[in-house]
Amino acid sequence: MSTFNTLVATVTARQEIKKSRFIAVASPVSDEATAKEFIAAHSDQTANHNCWAWRIGQAYRFSDDGEPSGTAGKPMLQAIDGQSLDRVAIVVTRWFGGVLLGSGGLIRAYGGTAAMCLREAEKTPLIDTVAATISCGFSELALLRARLEAFPGAQLGSQAFTDTGAELSVLIPKDGADGMARMVGDLTSGRAIVKFDGKLAHTP
Repeated sequence: MSTFNTLVATVTARQEIKKSRFIAVASPVSDEATAKEFIAAHSDQTANHNCWAWRIGQAYRFSDDGEPSGTAGKPMLQAIDGQSLDRVAIVVTRWFGGVLLGSGGLIRAYGGTAAMCLREAEKTPLIDTVAATISCGFSELALLRARLEAFPGAQLGSQAFTDTGAELSVLIPKDGADGMARMVGDLTSGRAIVKFDGKLAHTP
């Protein structure tokens, strides 16, 4: 099974090809709306072309923005896929320098600028997570929080108090969910209740 990465932060790369200036900006995105906002924010209206591509899971889009069909957006998407990236959007902006590059030249320019930008970016693995809610008594709260904070990949969210104790929200890597539920059960002798996305966890 392939491991996909996403970018840690927004990154930029520049190059000049036969007097045309190309600037690539890439960023992690969580959904289509975020991708569209990023593209709008990083498109320069003074430029000749603002070509873009994004992939989020099985969904993807790309645009040649006036360049010959297939010479810009598609090679940019291939640059994303070629580096096993997901949840990434990229914009390559071109200021025309007066020299025509031809179809092959455009494909190399847009795809190459995008690939250079993505290669330079810091990356982080994408890990499938599940949301859990843990209901526990007041006396168990401090110990549970401490153990959850030390649990590999766990991300503690909000904490709400109830009449009998507290409810903790936590994101857990999918492959560690059963282990976390067992740990909570062992620590509290089965008194704490773990729910994954509203469903009770099956703990021994």
